[in-house]
Amino acid sequence: MAALAAMEAKMIRKIIQIDQDKCNGCGLCVEACHEGAIGMVNGKAQLLRDDYCDGLGDCLPACPTEAITFVEREAAEYDKAASEANIKKKKQSTHKESDCKPESEIQNWPLQIKLVPIRAPYFDGANLLIAADCSAFAYGDFHNRFMKNRITLIGCPKLDQSDYSEKLTEIIKENDINSVTVTRMGVPCCGGIVHAVKIALQSSGKMIPWQVVTITTDGELQADNT
Repeated sequence: MAALAAMEAKMIRKIIQIDQDKCNGCGLCVEACHEGAIGMVNGKAQLLRDDYCDGLGDCLPACPTEAITFVEREAAEYDKAASEANIKKKKQSTHKESDCKPESEIQNWPLQIKLVPIRAPYFDGANLLIAADCSAFAYGDFHNRFMKNRITLIGCPKLDQSDYSEKLTEIIKENDINSVTVTRMGVPCCGGIVHAVKIALQSSGKMIPWQVVTITTDGELQADNT
């Protein structure tokens, strides 16, 4: 009977569709969706339930890759009560988690320099943190000390075997960046990320305050001028 009722409740209506090939996993649509209809699944945005989507499309302008479009198809009718119950459940879950562990300070997604778009709303007026991969694992209070109130980009020139300077130059040139903080490990291979940032700042033609913080392999701050 429940299945029959669900079938009867379906109708042809306007609803969002997410192109998984175009989605870069930034998560901006998740934040923009007031009904909690979109979630991140395996690093990609996905419509979780048809009846959570009101079809108004608040998520469309937030998508930097135009991966979200409207389609007309058979779908369950928008259920405002179910959507509100889902949002309430998520908030309660978030409050419980925050009571027992530190809060994440991630302000953007993706984090990898190779994956992040050149332009994104979160770059406007941003204080940028460019972190060597290992630094986040080496320093215990990394989220609170460095990521808080900053947009975070991470990378490792040695493992990626690439020069980040060209992409970082474009990000700095195309966005209103307030400051740049670099966290690196006190090992030679981390010099590559500092060099890339230095070249990017010079090539951008902008005078932006920047600083480098070095973390030792024992998890201590070797140089801290933040």
